Amino acid sequence: MAITRGFLGRRKQTDRDPRLPPGQYDVGKSWPVLTAESTPRVDAEKWSLSIDGLVANPTTWSLRELKALGTDTYQGDIHCVTTWSKLDTSFTGISLDTLLEIAQPLPEASFVVEESTTRYRTNLPIEDVTGGKAWIVWEHEGKPISREHGGPVRMIVPHLYFWKSAKWISKIHLLDHDEPGFWEVNGYHHRGDPWKEQRFDGD
Repeated sequence: MAITRGFLGRRKQTDRDPRLPPGQYDVGKSWPVLTAESTPRVDAEKWSLSIDGLVANPTTWSLRELKALGTDTYQGDIHCVTTWSKLDTSFTGISLDTLLEIAQPLPEASFVVEESTTRYRTNLPIEDVTGGKAWIVWEHEGKPISREHGGPVRMIVPHLYFWKSAKWISKIHLLDHDEPGFWEVNGYHHRGDPWKEQRFDGD
């Protein structure tokens, strides 16, 4: 699914909510479904998440093992590069900080690549997924995350555009270099800060 600047457009609003980044609009209670790939069927009982690469302790967890580590809740806003934002939403899961503490990143680890069961990949500096900025989640507003929204488990990095929050997450690789993912090699920004409108390469 290629998205052009013409498709994104710029919606004009008066009395804008200060929580809305430039060029975004509030979708209210809805949550649009957008994906670049076919929606897979992932069995929650067979699903697992691995953290590998530049870590001292490569680790794989089942969903049951993740839940046994405790739960965290993100309460706030999410923003899609296609210009919609969903305000005051919540996700339940576990902070990526907890998992990285177990995996023990090596000093040279400076980037992460998220990978889904579909082989979708997206890249981020490690600073964007540590310090309480990223979660592995299995519930949205008190209910299991639906398949079309990345269930049974997805990643969220809510301070960046939501293509940086991989659906159907299965692996997180730690690297010492940047390695662009699907949208990044197709002209999208490598970081994707909504407040800076970093939608496309060069923004």
